[in-house]
Amino acid sequence: MKSWISFLLPNDEYKERRMLYFFSEGAIILLLSLIIMIICNKFINIGVETALLLSIAIFLFYISGRYIISGIEYTNIATESSYKRQLRSIVVKTSSFVILYSLFYVIYFGLPSNINEWTEIIALLAGVGLLWFFTSYISLKRSYKKNKELL
Repeated sequence: MKSWISFLLPNDEYKERRMLYFFSEGAIILLLSLIIMIICNKFINIGVETALLLSIAIFLFYISGRYIISGIEYTNIATESSYKRQLRSIVVKTSSFVILYSLFYVIYFGLPSNINEWTEIIALLAGVGLLWFFTSYISLKRSYKKNKELL
């Protein structure tokens, strides 16, 4: 069945079904969080922007977390050699992103002028790079274990 949401879903039927479960679970959690925020707004003044941003963050973090932990991203990783090759690929992609972002930052904004700016850009790049690496690593590890069990 095709829908307007089809562009967000993978072509694999199993992955598509799992993603639909994740989206619907996330939607229910989003609904519950909005109801809780409405109730809490009676006692604590929550700004509209804060409530909406928090709701969107809850929805996105839930779906992302479920996808990472489910182990469905790397369907063809079942051997030790393919696992190591994919792990090297993750390290290369993460490192490439950090290096390219650094270069584009310097080209667009110029070199940071003081220690605070250096600290901010290095902390941002380290945080994003580590987050990307660990989420990819956890997903790879889960996929590898799941695929190994299926064999």
